[in-house]
Amino acid sequence: MKFTLSWLKEHLETDATVDEITEALTDLGLEVEGVENPAQKLATFTLAKVKHAEQHPDADRLRVCTVETDEGDKQIVCGAPNARAGITVVLAKPGDYVPGIDVTLSVGKIRGVESHGMMASERELELSDEHDGIIELPSGEVGQKFIDWLAVNDPSKVDPVIEIAITPNRPDALGVQGIARDLAARGLGKLIARPVDPVPASFESDIKVSIDDDTLELAPVFYGRLIKGVKNGPSPQWLQDRLKAIGLRPISFLVDVTNFFTYDRNRPLHVFDADKVKGDLRVHRAKGGEEFLALDEKTYTLAEGMVAISDDNGVESLAGIMGGEHSGCTEETVNVFVESAYWEPVNIALTGRALKINSDARYRFERGIDPAFSLEGLELAVRMIVDHAGGEASEVVKAGEVPDHSRFYKLDPKRVISLVGMEIPEAEQRQTLTALGFRMEGDKAHVPSWRPDVLGEADLVEEVARIASLTKLEGKPLPRVAPGVPKPILTPGQVRATAARRTAAALGYNECVTYSFIDQEAASLFGGGEDGSMLENPISSDMSHMRPDLLPGLLRAAARNQARGFMDLALFECGHAFHGGEPGEQNLQISGVLIGRTGPKDVHGASRPVDLYDAKADAEAVLAAIGAPAKVQILRNGPDWWHPGRHGQICLGPKKVLGVFGEIHPKVLRDMDIKGPAVAFTIWPEEVPLPRSQSAARPALHVSEYQAVERDFAFVVDAGVEALTLINAAAGADKALIEEVRLFDEFTGGSLGEGKKSLAITVRIQPTEGTLKDKDIEALSAKIVEKVSKATGGTLRG
Repeated sequence: MKFTLSWLKEHLETDATVDEITEALTDLGLEVEGVENPAQKLATFTLAKVKHAEQHPDADRLRVCTVETDEGDKQIVCGAPNARAGITVVLAKPGDYVPGIDVTLSVGKIRGVESHGMMASERELELSDEHDGIIELPSGEVGQKFIDWLAVNDPSKVDPVIEIAITPNRPDALGVQGIARDLAARGLGKLIARPVDPVPASFESDIKVSIDDDTLELAPVFYGRLIKGVKNGPSPQWLQDRLKAIGLRPISFLVDVTNFFTYDRNRPLHVFDADKVKGDLRVHRAKGGEEFLALDEKTYTLAEGMVAISDDNGVESLAGIMGGEHSGCTEETVNVFVESAYWEPVNIALTGRALKINSDARYRFERGIDPAFSLEGLELAVRMIVDHAGGEASEVVKAGEVPDHSRFYKLDPKRVISLVGMEIPEAEQRQTLTALGFRMEGDKAHVPSWRPDVLGEADLVEEVARIASLTKLEGKPLPRVAPGVPKPILTPGQVRATAARRTAAALGYNECVTYSFIDQEAASLFGGGEDGSMLENPISSDMSHMRPDLLPGLLRAAARNQARGFMDLALFECGHAFHGGEPGEQNLQISGVLIGRTGPKDVHGASRPVDLYDAKADAEAVLAAIGAPAKVQILRNGPDWWHPGRHGQICLGPKKVLGVFGEIHPKVLRDMDIKGPAVAFTIWPEEVPLPRSQSAARPALHVSEYQAVERDFAFVVDAGVEALTLINAAAGADKALIEEVRLFDEFTGGSLGEGKKSLAITVRIQPTEGTLKDKDIEALSAKIVEKVSKATGGTLRG
């Protein structure tokens, strides 16, 4: 919806600036999408006077002009045919930006002659398409701002254009008057009342109108007046300027009048050439198959049920959407029949969508215009036509009745304050609704006919809050029931579950919520399926048992995705698994499944198949998020559904299992119809010990001021010795000094012989009480070798 500032001031008496108006409109819910202010792009141009104009020595079509400016006489080369001595022009100086040619001027040479600026045409200043010569002004002083001259002599050229976005629930804002009403209610001015002055009837209309009985629901009321002796032609300049400013092309006065009231009052109208109408007009439902040549010069075939306006010739107009070419007005039109009707919005929307016709009339009727304004809109249009184009008007022709849209809702001032959270006095609430057109009777607010969106008491609250401005809403703390800081509502388990979900989602997993019931075959693959977890009355045969693990549900979901062509999957779930059928025989799990390829991992953007280390990294990230200790052990001997050589259990000792990760056993994948391999992890949050202190503060940072020392050791051990055994043995040599032990190399073959391997580790020694001497380090190293040799039977590699 576009309108100009001067157009708005036809309905709103205000001194507010453009910035104040646009800020208020957005705050009122009429979001400003853009403001085109000609004054901004014309601000730098000034008036000047041509003193002399000489022929360019090297160009027949150029003149070298001496121009009087506010900075003295300047030499300007000009190619305009009307460049001559004595005219007042618009001057663009070096450094000025010329919008029409998208150029910032500088001093230049044209055919060897210096030019210090340019004299602009209307197109170069984006005032019009005129480019036959430079602007010649009939008045003005040298140095005067061009925008100041325009403001006095041609104000339409500097009239700001405002464009707002209209939500479907605010059809009243599709007219400038409706926008002015909102601004007046906000306090930015006073709404100007424009009473209707009907043209007295001079005769009875030769054209009558009827509405079929089965069409009254879709076309409740139709008003019309016949005007004889009209002289059609170009519109007055003010009307043309107003339409051009909002992007409409002036066509003829009669057509421009209908466009004007469409935007001014949100009242679409239609004008028939009365001499081309044969007989009376009939509003009816189409039987289907009727052809109709519209004003857009396209022929449309009407479907059954579409509402049309016909005469003895056939369909003359598609009701509420577009008029017909046959009865359209031309420059030769003398007698016209002006239509103002109300059409049912849903039918208009369905018809326009079916025929793919987009028009300003359809846009407004399908959102709902003011039915009570139908007659007044007609009278306003007839008055404008008669005043500017002459003629005499008939009596009003009416068919049907204005639909009754009257309704009221109770205004509860205390409820408004409670819902909005602002102290808005009752008097202010009532004044707001009155300013918006509501009629107040006690605690009842009668809804105006132009507000089809107000359908309940909550809408009254919204209107009051909208005008009061929610930008004034202040945050207030909730009242305390008891003194002191309230206890946390969420349990540690709930906090951990939330943290785990957030972390898994951040890692790229999609969360699944699967049924707690699965089929017996799947349950048996994951250690379940016994009678104790069987349901007595299952929903279906494939939901017969409580799930013993979350992985069956995730793998079933993965299989369904693979069947539909989605091969790269990352799914997770957080929920309970059941190891029995009695209360308490369940545990909380967090499981994730990765299948296919990962995203880009290297500088070339290449991907790779997922492996168990992806699952290990993600499991460790989730454990860290829920507060698990950093030092854990990775042990084997996980459940049977894990690949025997490609999985690990994350433990705090041999009996405290926090989670498990690795590849799913190929047999399980085959039974569940998964195209593998697939890696996964499962974590038991309830097994993760809670911190000893529940304080939200971070623990104190302890940093040793003594230099750390790292020593490397390589041990030759039997091929069956696990690296973790060696690492744990080395770390146990002195838990106070040894901060970290990590494996960095494994070597087999060569001189080691059959059945042997070399494991190389780095031991980081961090003193806390003093700098270590060589003898201390040597003693600790010997102890490390001793511990490892005892635990693994290995020897230092020579």
